[in-house]
Amino acid sequence: MQTWLRRKSIDQVTVHEEGRRLVPSLSWPHLIALGIGAIVGTGIYTLIGVGANLAGPAVLLSFAIAGIVCACAALAYAEMATMMPAAGSAYTYSYIVLGETLAWIVGWSLILEYSLVVSTVAVGWSGYMVGILKGIGIDLPLWATAGPHAGGFINIPAVGIVFVVAGMLMAGTRESATLNAALVVVKVIALAIFVAIALPHFDAIRLEPFMPFGFSKSMGADGVERGVMAAAAIIFFAFYGFDAISTAAEETKNPERDLSIGIIGSMVGCTLIYMIVALAAVGALSYAVFGNSPEPLALILRELKQGNAATIIGLAAVIALPTVLLAFLYGQSRIFFVMSRDGLLPRGLSKVNKRTGTPIATTLFTAILVAALAGVARLDEIAALANAGTLAAFIAVSVCLLVLRKRDPSRKRVFRTPLAWVVGPIAIFGCLYLFWSLPQRTQLYFLIWNAVGLVAYLAYGRRASLLAKGGDA
Repeated sequence: MQTWLRRKSIDQVTVHEEGRRLVPSLSWPHLIALGIGAIVGTGIYTLIGVGANLAGPAVLLSFAIAGIVCACAALAYAEMATMMPAAGSAYTYSYIVLGETLAWIVGWSLILEYSLVVSTVAVGWSGYMVGILKGIGIDLPLWATAGPHAGGFINIPAVGIVFVVAGMLMAGTRESATLNAALVVVKVIALAIFVAIALPHFDAIRLEPFMPFGFSKSMGADGVERGVMAAAAIIFFAFYGFDAISTAAEETKNPERDLSIGIIGSMVGCTLIYMIVALAAVGALSYAVFGNSPEPLALILRELKQGNAATIIGLAAVIALPTVLLAFLYGQSRIFFVMSRDGLLPRGLSKVNKRTGTPIATTLFTAILVAALAGVARLDEIAALANAGTLAAFIAVSVCLLVLRKRDPSRKRVFRTPLAWVVGPIAIFGCLYLFWSLPQRTQLYFLIWNAVGLVAYLAYGRRASLLAKGGDA
């Protein structure tokens, strides 16, 4: 039993061998931009339509519920990240606090989260790009812009943007972060334009009935599970992204100060942005019109006879949605990198390039994986499955917070989660309820994914682990 629960030392978490050590190059402005870049993206530009289709105008309540749960999880992340300023996020915290087997499950779930997030955003970006090209007279064939589920063959724009962003990341972390910050500004300005145009068209009658599908998830006649919580479990996707900041801990110049600023600052800012944009959207046009559209904000503006503004929103999405790709592809490559450095995945993936200071092999491997998914994926199903992986990670970090408060209460905590014994349980049980609210098929797929992961761990990771060999990563 002891081998299943073996743990890494918290005091050795920042000690790594030469050639497998990431280079600190980021400061708190980079981290806030990374967080906002990750959070403000597909969730508001694309998934607001999916959420409205599931909850009606009560999608506003869905946003609020998902935001509260994520805020509690963000506080837990802030404490853990400043205590353990190493790459790996929830995987690393779990390895130190809960043991190797649970860490593997969390890491395997994070692989699911980040891979599917990048795939989902790439598909959303493709929808906006195809719409813009069509508006200027370039009508791409269906076979090249959609997966088999939509009558096409492969989504070439989605595949292409993944490799473009991967190339940026391989060129250097600081360079990518600086470009990301500039693109985040473009994205926020575009959302401000949308609100300025849509809000004057707000009509309270469009919010009635406010909760047409009820609160808890229920199966509709069309076989789709709807309700406020069903929507919250999907658009929960819209709020996470701050966890990508924690994967940058090892590359942060002053992690004890900057990580908490980046995680909490980006979460607060994005929650305000989301609530305002969602209110403007459902108040300006009936949810039945823009629900499930791959470009809901642009569609709303076109329906309001604001074609030029719709083009601007579309262009902003095409320009700025890659910031989400960058943040999550970055996070995914770092998860692969740390698991490889620990020996749970092939060690060749944890080599750091001397010139760029980045793990090129890991980044390229990640890009190939997510590009393959993006080429054939269906947006709503991907988002739901990505949420399952995220919920598992959030639960793990919140449990780590409480366990360490009991096990090691005197350890220095640069950032202390306020009311930890209230915030932690809210995050844990909130995430469990959101997981229960996911479609049953998504829950089943998640369990299958982790069953496959456990087989991989037993077949390779458990014996190849550096801890099993008495070494240190």
